[in-house]
Amino acid sequence: MKIIIKAATIIDAASPFNNKKIDLLIEEGIISNIAENIENDSNIKELTLENLHISSGWFDSSVSFGEPGYEDRETISNGLMVAAKSGFTAVALQPNSTPSIDNQSQVLFVKNKSNAAATDLYPIGALTKASEGKDLAELFDMKNAGAIAFGDYNKSIGNSLLFKIALQYAQDFDGLIIAFCEDKNLKGVGIANEGIISTQLGMKGIPNLAEEVDLAKNLFILEYTGGKLHIPTISTAKSVELIREAKAKGLKVTCSVAVHHLTLTDETLQAFDTRYKVTPPLREDSDRKALIEAVIDGTIDMITSDHNPIDIEHKKMEFDLAMNGTIGLESAYSALQTVLPTEVIVKKLTAGKAIFGIESTKIEKGAKANFTFFTPMGTATFTNHDILSKSKNSAFLGFETQGQVYGILNNSQLILK
Repeated sequence: MKIIIKAATIIDAASPFNNKKIDLLIEEGIISNIAENIENDSNIKELTLENLHISSGWFDSSVSFGEPGYEDRETISNGLMVAAKSGFTAVALQPNSTPSIDNQSQVLFVKNKSNAAATDLYPIGALTKASEGKDLAELFDMKNAGAIAFGDYNKSIGNSLLFKIALQYAQDFDGLIIAFCEDKNLKGVGIANEGIISTQLGMKGIPNLAEEVDLAKNLFILEYTGGKLHIPTISTAKSVELIREAKAKGLKVTCSVAVHHLTLTDETLQAFDTRYKVTPPLREDSDRKALIEAVIDGTIDMITSDHNPIDIEHKKMEFDLAMNGTIGLESAYSALQTVLPTEVIVKKLTAGKAIFGIESTKIEKGAKANFTFFTPMGTATFTNHDILSKSKNSAFLGFETQGQVYGILNNSQLILK
């Protein structure tokens, strides 16, 4: 494949062409030339898009696709196409399928399913067998098969001894442990953030403390054992402080935040719409602002869509009974553009590669063409027409967005929305 990308503004802090408008010649998946203007003497295909911006391909550290077991919610092939059209050249797949990704054969199954895709798929292995929190899964075997980290999706590790052993064991092969933080007893039967809104609506609350106590415990254990720990989707101001203090101590801890926790609050629950029922729950505006500040100052390492398709039968029901989760790939960039500068968004959507041990690419001559195409300009309202996933449980329907994704170029495949 040969293609000339015309008049593209580069957003890549590691590139000498950062913030410059240039042309790129791509041949057989490699950047063969970069210049202010590349003459097309051989009738090569050209890509020209309005106000085109290019960055190194984006990485989403938490997506769920359902397959195997929940193909009615999403399949791997369609999920990867959704990711590509949403600007992501790589995603980390959560193990919450049936059967769970808790052994070598399951890791190989999902990897083989993604072989021909433009978007690269990296499995996260379950930390415990069937994600039940009782016995450690086959971590080393899964690592050898291609798993990039180990965690039980949206399930806290209640057994502290098991968590301690996991951190110690994973150090033997430089494994990354993921620990979702939510104290089950403090959560109780809560379904929404504990605060004024939940009280007014008569909803059982989940206090910020549920996240913060579990996080503090896990950080204490990390300090004792050493190792590498990733905390996904933090949602409170106090969690930010705890992570900041742990990093100041030199602990090897990283964290992410979900797009919806940067852009939405528990005020959205007024209509009892289950699209806004997520894990962790949407918090108050003071927490949202603290999370944004932590993204900008570097305390929060990466942003994730936390894409979680739920079938209509488990979402269109009473708020108490509905499953938690929202799809988020399609709306991730344009929602973030309403609260963060473009350069920060790109940095936080690419930083996760290094943390998860995935090779990063620079925009320079001779490098692999691994690009996301987008524009920060223009406004729109996110509607059902914008949803590409099989499931439609988006918390962003009706949300006023800014900018748009055009697509990606990766694995010698050009995918445009």
